[in-house]
Amino acid sequence: MEKSISWLEELLTLQGLSASVSGSETVEGEDGDGSYWLTIDTSSLSDEDVKRLIGDRGKVLDSIQYLANITLNIGKEKGEQQAYTIEINGYRKKRQAELKAMAQETAETVLETGEEQTLKGLSSAERRHMHGLFGEYGKLETFSRGREPERHLVVKLAGESDEPDET
Repeated sequence: MEKSISWLEELLTLQGLSASVSGSETVEGEDGDGSYWLTIDTSSLSDEDVKRLIGDRGKVLDSIQYLANITLNIGKEKGEQQAYTIEINGYRKKRQAELKAMAQETAETVLETGEEQTLKGLSSAERRHMHGLFGEYGKLETFSRGREPERHLVVKLAGESDEPDET
């Protein structure tokens, strides 16, 4: 945890930002995803700094999170690797609540109508998160279709014919 906090603080410093980072571990299944959460303290940042760190629809924050996951797991065996979630200003928690509501609404629609539903505009990390959320619905299955940047999540009744692409 200490290494990951130091890494993120150094990355912020290299961007010309002075901010402290705190870390916590979420437990999978207890409203968490089993990852280390690295939270950037915004008290020393301007509103504009925070907006730039989040980026359009969270793209900058996703990129920082991607770098953290790649860099902090270099040289580790698969079983030793850790997932990292980068949080700032409550963005991730808010977005996770939105994704959970979207998953519930979509699941209800598919179960009621039997028709597959397509969810567009999700990042690859959000699609992975959604696959997990839909895993709670035994009668549904999900897969990703298309190529970046037009890749999207498909939700359908389990056992329906269609050839899923890789996630």
